[in-house]
Amino acid sequence: MTEHVFTGFGFGPIQGGLFPNEAFQSGNFRRIAIAEIDQSIVGAVRANNGTYFVNVAKTDGIEVVKIDNIELLNPDVETDRNILLEALSESTEITTCLPSVSFYTKGDNSVALLLAQGLRSSKTNATIIYAAENNNCAAEILQDAVAKEMSAAASNNVQFLNTVIGKMSRVVTDPAEIKQLKLTPITPGMNRAFLVEEFNRILVTRCTIKGFEPGIEVFIEKEDLLPFEEAKLYGHNAIHALLAYLGLAKGYKKMTELKDDADLMKIASKAFINESGDALIKKYSVLKDELFTGPGYRCYAEDLLERMTNPYLEDTTIRAGRDIVRKLGYNDRIFGTMTLALDYGIEPVNMAMGAAAALCQLLSNPEENNLPEHFCFTDRQQLSAEKIQEILIWLWGGQGGQHHKKLTDLVHQALPKLAALLIK
Repeated sequence: MTEHVFTGFGFGPIQGGLFPNEAFQSGNFRRIAIAEIDQSIVGAVRANNGTYFVNVAKTDGIEVVKIDNIELLNPDVETDRNILLEALSESTEITTCLPSVSFYTKGDNSVALLLAQGLRSSKTNATIIYAAENNNCAAEILQDAVAKEMSAAASNNVQFLNTVIGKMSRVVTDPAEIKQLKLTPITPGMNRAFLVEEFNRILVTRCTIKGFEPGIEVFIEKEDLLPFEEAKLYGHNAIHALLAYLGLAKGYKKMTELKDDADLMKIASKAFINESGDALIKKYSVLKDELFTGPGYRCYAEDLLERMTNPYLEDTTIRAGRDIVRKLGYNDRIFGTMTLALDYGIEPVNMAMGAAAALCQLLSNPEENNLPEHFCFTDRQQLSAEKIQEILIWLWGGQGGQHHKKLTDLVHQALPKLAALLIK
């Protein structure tokens, strides 16, 4: 039996609430180490003898999970870096949980460099590396970055795996909110708490290293992750954003408030099932996977609509709608879903409601979103089709395919519907 060692990069809510948690709960790992450059977190976990806590939002309340015997190591500290490299050389499973793939090569002690050094001195028969950043090609990008640092490709007993992580989470840093929600901080006395949902149906690329069995056993392997990554982006992410922007337009502060708004939830359901779902089913029905069937996708949508509005997750509309310029990108969740629907002959009138609400939100915060001066107005009446098209051209950096005009028209047509929704 393989003697498993786990090493992670980054100690945010997905890392802390998922990977080392599952590694610890499995009982299959003799060592769990995490690289983190925030010395205050490293020091706090060390002072607590390697123990930290995660708050898990279930359907009926919050459960506190305790994770023990964790080594937190700061790669910018020489003694820690040496210990980290030792852990990497012993690791059978490694995970990167960073803000974006751009962090792979940042800094003098970059993740790519540390991985390359660890793999060069590997003492294991096999190592799998999960890339958990929100990018469809994260594993390939990480593999290329590591190969450049090694001046060679990794050996055949190393495999970089993509992931589809549909697990919602956040870090709560307001002491008043921690107290109000009765959360347990990451460590005693710390003004920071992990709050994650119970869901752990994580999809990963199938491991093809002969004879290797991962120590984290709960993940679901797929031969090709792209269809499932698209279901997350154009389903989960798209509807989460749509709900956030419609919620913000109606003055809701918490995502759970949306649950009681029948009109809004109807829009979200139709966008999810009849637009995102119907398009993805047409595209991927050939796979014969249950998700890409009418009943399967409806079940997926209904489950997520419940989870997105879970009162115990206490998600906010502002948090769910943040980074609006990126989320309105041509290939991102809002317009990417609309484009996909149009490609398969579906008119995404409900997604267009989310796009219209998002554009109004964008324009109402011109300084925050670094808008050009001529976009600095908030009156929806000024949003003519021509003005919408101009804003989309700016958002997309001049990019735009065959559906550009149709997308513009759909958003313009959605504006009066949005206005009517807001006065109900």
